[in-house]
Amino acid sequence: MASPTTQIMAGLTTPDPQPPATQPAPELTIVVPTFNERANVPMVVERVRKALAGVAWEIIFVDDDSPDGTSAVVRELGARDARVRGIRRVGRRGLAGACIEGMLASQARYIAVMDADLQHDERALVDMLELLRAGQHDLVIGSRYVSNGSAGGLSPKRLASSRLAGLLARWLLGIPVSDPMSGFFMLRREVLDETAPRLATQGFKILADLLSSAGSKVRVAEIPYDFRPRLHGTSKLDAQVVLDFLGLLAAKATGNVVPVRFVSFLLVGATGIIVHLAALKAALATLGLEFGAAQSLATLVAMTSNFFLNNALTYRDQRLTGLAALKGLAAFYAICAVGAVSNIGVATWLYSNEPIWWLAGLSGSVVGAVWNYTLSSALVWRR
Repeated sequence: MASPTTQIMAGLTTPDPQPPATQPAPELTIVVPTFNERANVPMVVERVRKALAGVAWEIIFVDDDSPDGTSAVVRELGARDARVRGIRRVGRRGLAGACIEGMLASQARYIAVMDADLQHDERALVDMLELLRAGQHDLVIGSRYVSNGSAGGLSPKRLASSRLAGLLARWLLGIPVSDPMSGFFMLRREVLDETAPRLATQGFKILADLLSSAGSKVRVAEIPYDFRPRLHGTSKLDAQVVLDFLGLLAAKATGNVVPVRFVSFLLVGATGIIVHLAALKAALATLGLEFGAAQSLATLVAMTSNFFLNNALTYRDQRLTGLAALKGLAAFYAICAVGAVSNIGVATWLYSNEPIWWLAGLSGSVVGAVWNYTLSSALVWRR
């Protein structure tokens, strides 16, 4: 009979059981950003399953913590089908950031991006994949505006907005495609890895940023598809989308010298001028205040308006609520007060050396705006 020591040693030398068979990464990942798309998610999965029969695929839903329970639906589907994955983003917002996060989570050779609203024709994924497999292209765009394409799912107002945005992107960023605002495309993984460090996480559209960041060396193809009407949910197009798009144009046109948020911050500041003048007029005409008191009140009202607009738009993904919002407002008052002193000081110094009123005034305004933006980002809406 073997001794206890011998039995222990025998147990230590027993070979491990065979590891489970490994499974390679899928060939294609479809990234779908979502916010309040609970009703659409199961239909998206079913349509992709039918369209991509015979293809090794997975789908990643990147959800911005939807209050309607979109993430829970994704988890339920994923429990039955491992090809369905979900990323729930808490405290982060924005379609562009969601797309980047989902694409970087993929191990696939090819990555597609499509919306969850069922307006993108999932059957076009097959044609996109075949073009990339052939090796002649690096990025394939589903276009509404090439021959045989259709934008029938857009209202006249949204169609006009889409056309105008595409025109601006082609003109300012030098993007030679018919539909740079498309949210439906597929690319090689290498293109993403090369451009990812230069992509902006703020914004509503990621394709224009990708094309601008990648430059002319990326081989692009466009294929037509029919843009369908939305079945469930509501469109995410709002004022923030417009601000983000203008910010993206400014950032890319200046080689990312001007941050995307800074443009939104400046536009909010421009509305503050209107608010200031309206409050000044009311204080003088209605309240009967002396000019100095009326100007002080108007300044306070304008700063308050700027804070809440920036909180709702410019820093929507870092929005302050409750007590944090009150503390942020107090800090914003202090920052803007110092910014006003800096504005006046720089303008006065420049005018004393070179009495060109508009140059001195503009320079002071720029210094004040940069100060307010930099300190607000760092101290009020800090990450």
